[in-house]
Amino acid sequence: MARDNPYRPFTPDPDQMARAPDISGNEVNGLGETDMRRPRPVYWATDPDQIAHGEMQRWFMQNSPDDPRFTEQRKRRQAAMDRPLPELARSRLEQGADAWLAALQAFCVPGLAEKVGVARLQDDWLYEGQATAFLRIVVIGVQHDYAVLSHAPEIEAGGEVMRQYTRAVEAAMAVAGWLRRQGWEAEPVTGPMTGKLALIPPALASGFGELGKHGSVIDRDMGASFRLSAVLTDAPIRETPAVEHGIDAFCLSCRICEDACPPEALSPTKRRVRGVEKWYVDFDRCIPFFNQHQGCAICIAVCPWSRPGVGQNLARKLARRAQRQARADQT
Repeated sequence: MARDNPYRPFTPDPDQMARAPDISGNEVNGLGETDMRRPRPVYWATDPDQIAHGEMQRWFMQNSPDDPRFTEQRKRRQAAMDRPLPELARSRLEQGADAWLAALQAFCVPGLAEKVGVARLQDDWLYEGQATAFLRIVVIGVQHDYAVLSHAPEIEAGGEVMRQYTRAVEAAMAVAGWLRRQGWEAEPVTGPMTGKLALIPPALASGFGELGKHGSVIDRDMGASFRLSAVLTDAPIRETPAVEHGIDAFCLSCRICEDACPPEALSPTKRRVRGVEKWYVDFDRCIPFFNQHQGCAICIAVCPWSRPGVGQNLARKLARRAQRQARADQT
């Protein structure tokens, strides 16, 4: 049984729930399916008519608070998305993969973004019906101001989430423009609206950390307190490998986000989703609370890894523990 929670009991707004479709969002996501398949858009569609939960998405937008933090960030994000990309340079910059990665990191960090990674693009990451000829994906992470996000689910935290989504869009547009000026085709992929592909799998593949119990990526340095965007490209940038810090095992024994979730949408064990055992957030429980609070973010705010400076210490501690266990296994 979950501990006492100031946001329980939670009662979904009847007007919102009247817009819920007959199909479960968990079914759309593939919960319980034993065969692997591509993901299907379940929320944040650019055209709500194209998804089953489109009317709930509209309800969210229609009930957006009249708050200048939201209005300003939406305008800024839209302006960034509408900004045309530069013309493709006639000649390509040719350099080694390591030089490309160093140049990318210098362009992004610090300032534009807090972290970048690169992965070979996999078809399994694309949503059903989507296709691309690009070979690589540049994944971009922008970190939240933890002091503001810690107020989740209050309006201050919602404004901070929107601010970082705006930064993520601006970073993706900037990286795509930078690559095009080097003569390489590039296509930005930004959130929160669903694009061509899911962003969490390439983030994991490119070294952003591990999937947490709360369904978000946990990075050693940023915890779960960041947002993602990406750029598709053929530029021969060196790929950055996936990493493990013992986060998966940590989540198995930690219940902080699980207890903090008002609608109890987090499971103490992994679930099978589209043929893969992984941490999973119950969509049908999560989204009504999320909608009524104009975003939630409680689970990533309370995550121990998200606290500034804590993640690095945890990673070192878990690494030492793994080394001791390895030595013991050899004796």
